[in-house]
Amino acid sequence: MTNLYPIKFKPILKERVWGGVSLVKYLNKKKSGSKPIGESWEISGVQGDISIASNGFLKGNDINEIIETYLGEFVGDAMYEKFGNEFPILIKFLDIQENLSLQVHPNDETAIERHNSYGKTEFWYILDAEPGAKIYMGFNRDTTAKELYDRCTDDTVTELLNVVNPKKGDYFFVEPGTLHAATGGILVAEIQQVSDITYRVYDWGREHDPSTAREMHLDLAIDCINYEKYQAKESASTNSLIDEIERKIIVDCNYFKIEKIDLTKTQRLDSQNFNSFIIYICTQGEALINGNGVSEKLIKGDTILIPAYMGEYTIVKITDKCQLLEVTGKF
Repeated sequence: MTNLYPIKFKPILKERVWGGVSLVKYLNKKKSGSKPIGESWEISGVQGDISIASNGFLKGNDINEIIETYLGEFVGDAMYEKFGNEFPILIKFLDIQENLSLQVHPNDETAIERHNSYGKTEFWYILDAEPGAKIYMGFNRDTTAKELYDRCTDDTVTELLNVVNPKKGDYFFVEPGTLHAATGGILVAEIQQVSDITYRVYDWGREHDPSTAREMHLDLAIDCINYEKYQAKESASTNSLIDEIERKIIVDCNYFKIEKIDLTKTQRLDSQNFNSFIIYICTQGEALINGNGVSEKLIKGDTILIPAYMGEYTIVKITDKCQLLEVTGKF
């Protein structure tokens, strides 16, 4: 048992050319200035963007300082043995209004060799989507590196891309090597490895205008991409009913496990049964998390972390409909 408690962190807002106002309007994020906000980093150990605790006696401490102090009590013994003082998961919200660049992420082997970083396996959960929204995920047929290069150069690359019209509640497991982009009004909860390595291969013409051009990485990306026709992997999802509460495993990969919880009554849990920190992301409604003498309310867009050795805690629904994503680390 430890004196740790349910910890919230201060969101880190990121201006993005493809962003908008939905993170402020619908997820209650606070911003200054008039530029569009595309990302809210909720829990991050990425150097330069390390999350700061916003509640309790650890308020003002960053997440890596907390790990240095509490070691396995905070992240779990096996997690600490593998990752040390670096928090292994990055939690974000995305507001994709305009065209997100067509991009790909390297795997661990390539990222370590080139950038001394982890690769970037990620998961998108769709909180909301406008009727005309699009997600581009992989290719609609087998292709080649030369064809991709040529089509990025002559602005016809969209003819190669697999297109999905997302709706609320959809989710996508984005493996390294999968080209992806999005547009048209999509609010996303993103869970990923602790990495900020992104290779942009096409930026919808913005790269041709000096006023909007960003660094492009087509040469770096070309040997990282899976050129086969995109096939969505069947999720190893399973449904379970625990204490009359519906749980569904929606992804279980080498880096994290995510369960979707439809909360119908109070859930009583013990953090020591998870062998990891536990993160809750509120995707619908409101709930109250109680643990070690601390109570914290969650509303849509809130994220909270339960330390691995905190002990017993409860999750109490406040609204009739309450949905959470439960994220745990893998080792």
